[in-house]
Order: sequence, then structure tokens, then C-alpha cells
Amino acid sequence: MFSFDKRIIYVLIGIMVLWTISTYATTEGALLGLLLSIPGVLLAITFHEFAHAYAADKLGDDTPRRQGRLSLNPMDHVDPLGLAMLIFAHIGWGKPVQVNPRNYDRRMSMEKADAIVSLAGPLMNFALAIVFTLIYCAIVKFASATFIVSTVGTVIMSLISSTIIMNVGLGVFNLIPLPPLDGSKIFLPILPTKAKYWFQDNEQIFYMIFLFIWITGIAGKLISPIISNITEQIVNLGVFIFRIG
Repeated sequence: MFSFDKRIIYVLIGIMVLWTISTYATTEGALLGLLLSIPGVLLAITFHEFAHAYAADKLGDDTPRRQGRLSLNPMDHVDPLGLAMLIFAHIGWGKPVQVNPRNYDRRMSMEKADAIVSLAGPLMNFALAIVFTLIYCAIVKFASATFIVSTVGTVIMSLISSTIIMNVGLGVFNLIPLPPLDGSKIFLPILPTKAKYWFQDNEQIFYMIFLFIWITGIAGKLISPIISNITEQIVNLGVFIFRIG
């Protein structure tokens, strides 16, 4: 059943990507913007998956280390389909980090440790968004106006802006509390016992719900205002720190 669903998803996403490419090709400046977004996408995915691997390793599970996932090499973390979706739809994923919860140390329950590992990815994305926002604001504060409006300056600022948006988007998307996203494990420990068992027993249903809201674009519409709001707050933080305006 899963393999069948996966093939259908691949076909649907392929159609979506081709349609999006045609849109970019016929819109002035869109293709350039698409190309400028790629470094930010690679950075967001790489650090997201590295954070999962690092957290699992620190909690006692050496599975990511043995599989070479404690790395900042994008090729160790990129999933081609997820990369394409993140570039074209701003909603995507990396190659999942495999963990074995039974290897976690016993400082806490396996469930809580798994939640920490899952939360590490989105937190890393939000941290990167803050770092690049501070870099952006520092350039605005200290660089000359001539540099900012120059070709090189415009490209650099576009790269940084794209990196900020991609990281916020990936972080928010993965907090959706539906499998297979990180949010489904992050929020599990705080559920009442009966609700937790019910959620686990019906995980396949929730997975199908996720596929539906994702493929139909509902997920993007639901989280877009959240992404915009968080991005605005992070930018306001940078503006406040550097006293801009």
C-alpha cells in the first residue's frame, strides 16, 4: 500500500514541478529568483537533518554516526524529491535521519528523547533564520548604499533573504503535528495517555490526511501566515538589535 501511494505521489509531484517550471520560465525574473533560492534550500535541509543526527548522537544513539549523517555535506542529507519540492513549492524535506530509540540513554523516556531529536531540526532552522537575519541587517547598517544596490550586493541580499525564508518555512512545515513530520513526535509526549494511544493506533489515517492537505496545497495556505508572521518577528528583532530605521 505504501509503495503504491508513494508512486502516485511521485507522479503528482512531477506534474506540479513541471507546471511550476513552466510558470517560472514565462515570468520575468522568476527563474533567476529560483536559482538564487537553491543555496538557501541546501543550507536549510543540511542543517535540519544534521541537527536531528547530532541530537540523537548526544542522547546515546550512534545510528546516525554509523550512517555518516553527522555531516554538513549537503549530499549526505538531500532527498531529490524533497529538494525539488522545497525549491518549487517552499514545502519539502531532506533524507530522513534514521534513529533507534532503544539506543537512547535512560536519562529520560524514549518518547521524550525522540521528541527532542525531532524538535532539533526545526529549532536549527529557526536559529539559522535568526543568524542570517542578523547578517542581512548588519549589511544594511554598515554597508554603503552603493554596494547594496550594485549587482553583487543585490545578489548577496537576495541569497540571504531566500535563506531566511527557506529556513522559517522548513521549520514551520515540520512542526505540523501529522506523520511523517517532526511535529507528530514532538507533541506526542504532552498528549493524555488515551489520546496518545488513539493517535498511534490511527497513525495511517493521519498520514493520509497529511498527504491530502499537502498535495492539495491546503498545508501551504495554512502555514503561510505563520511563516510570514515568524519571519516578520525575526526581522523586527534584527532591526531592533542594529537600530535600523
